[in-house]
Amino acid sequence: MTFTGANKSISLTVDGTASSVSTFGGSVAEVLNKAHVPVGPDDRVSPALDTSVENGMAITVDKAKDVKVNLDGTERTVTTTSNKIQGLISQLGIAANARVSAPADTLLASASDISIITPKAVTVIADGRKDVKTTTAATVADVLAESGVKVGAADLVSVPAVSDVVANMVVKVSRVNKSGTVSEKSPLAFKTSQSVDPSMFKDQTKTIRAGVAGTLETVFRTVSIDGHVVSRSLDGTRVLTAPVDAQVVVGSKARPAATPAAKAGATGAKAPAMSNEAMWDAIAQCESGGNWSINTGNGYYGGLQFDIQTWIGNGGGAYAPNASLATKAQQIAIANKVYAQRGLSPWGCAGAAG
Repeated sequence: MTFTGANKSISLTVDGTASSVSTFGGSVAEVLNKAHVPVGPDDRVSPALDTSVENGMAITVDKAKDVKVNLDGTERTVTTTSNKIQGLISQLGIAANARVSAPADTLLASASDISIITPKAVTVIADGRKDVKTTTAATVADVLAESGVKVGAADLVSVPAVSDVVANMVVKVSRVNKSGTVSEKSPLAFKTSQSVDPSMFKDQTKTIRAGVAGTLETVFRTVSIDGHVVSRSLDGTRVLTAPVDAQVVVGSKARPAATPAAKAGATGAKAPAMSNEAMWDAIAQCESGGNWSINTGNGYYGGLQFDIQTWIGNGGGAYAPNASLATKAQQIAIANKVYAQRGLSPWGCAGAAG
């Protein structure tokens, strides 16, 4: 812009666009008014409006403008006198390595909407690895892509993939496998078949073939997360080894009635008349409580407690195998034989005879 007859040349730059003006004098405000450059309360003018102009002076006007800024996912309107995005970034105090949607030298007049993502510390955990990094990625999906982590359709992500990245975020990817299988083996019981043998007694049995348990395999489908099974469902079973059934023969014949045991003295041998009966009764009362058929299993038998050697050695075998099976008279008969040879010394209760 040139003013006729002006004696002072002024350089005027408005929002980065430069021009030359000439004026006879006055103040910066007068120059701007004559150049039809309106100045708002938020505009930045250098030098100040009341400054007197001089030849060769440079006047800069940065108009205040409202710029829509999306800062880390939050929309806001910022009033700035910066002409370029670079100045806006500096005004907001944002780190130089922030990610901006347009180049730093872009004029703000041509970039009404600006997206800015500041660097943030993020931890990505996947496949047994932990990746701690600083990123300007916008979303969780972007962070995973930066870390080279691919997410399968069944995998679980601790934060939705579309979520905005925030400072100190931890993103964990859990691998899900729904196609695993596991098998278990268990015994398969055998059956027992019976047949009857009429030549065998009812209380007799005979095993023709021993039973052998088989093996059953049960297969389950599994769902695992990071290698750990969290659920399973039955898929099927199959017989690995068939069981071998047992074969048993049982008798059907009744046993004959048992022949009663021969009573003492059943040998037919007759005992002599009892002598010294009162003496032997007294000794028997002491030795066995007067029980002439006692057999306690201690190796001594009958009322007078004969051992087998003494009983048989003195002819007791003619009456019974041991004294407990013989009659009182037969036991006294043998006792009198022993008494005739040895007196009462064999009996511990000899004193009971009086």
